[in-house]
Amino acid sequence: MIEVKLLSITPDAEALIEECGRTAYLSFSKKTENSKEKFIKMIIRSGHLSVLEHASATFRIKGGSRSFTHQLVRHRLAAFTQQSQRYVSENNFSYVIPDAIKNNHGIRVMYEEHMENVRRFYETLLNNGVKKEDARFVLPNAVESEIVMTANFREWRHILEIRGDLHAQWEIRKIAIEILKILKEKAPSCFFDMYVDGNQIKSDQSGKR
Repeated sequence: MIEVKLLSITPDAEALIEECGRTAYLSFSKKTENSKEKFIKMIIRSGHLSVLEHASATFRIKGGSRSFTHQLVRHRLAAFTQQSQRYVSENNFSYVIPDAIKNNHGIRVMYEEHMENVRRFYETLLNNGVKKEDARFVLPNAVESEIVMTANFREWRHILEIRGDLHAQWEIRKIAIEILKILKEKAPSCFFDMYVDGNQIKSDQSGKR
């Protein structure tokens, strides 16, 4: 089961972004107690997204497959720390079952049997003195992993835009949706135009949402 947890976020992120953004315009005199929402929406609509890089958020993601994490770490404007298969034994590994397999009883039975065969072979390797760093070569992409990721708000918007799109792989899309829900709660102005529509993320800067 996928679990997405916010570990850290820039304190008063929206206030910081407004302060940094107004430096570009030297418009500090226009700053009020309630001006940050309007200001941040303005810079997003104008494409001045570099200001969003002053704030960041860190998430711990559990239960995603190694296939998912291989996609995630392609985003290089971020920092990652992942559960190591070199140092952590996977003799009791959990694994992800795609819906296309889960909903087909016959195929699911064969899939689960295959995973158990892999598990037994992995244990056999360890029991015969093979190091974890070598035994891991038999593990499938379906093995669940745990990863911590930090990115600034501009990069999060980019990640959520492309990974939340309907054309993205289902697993990373599902996780992107959970991340967006949290970010919209913690920094609503910074993600005001992004919203969940069914099983995908869409964007609308019209101000109607």
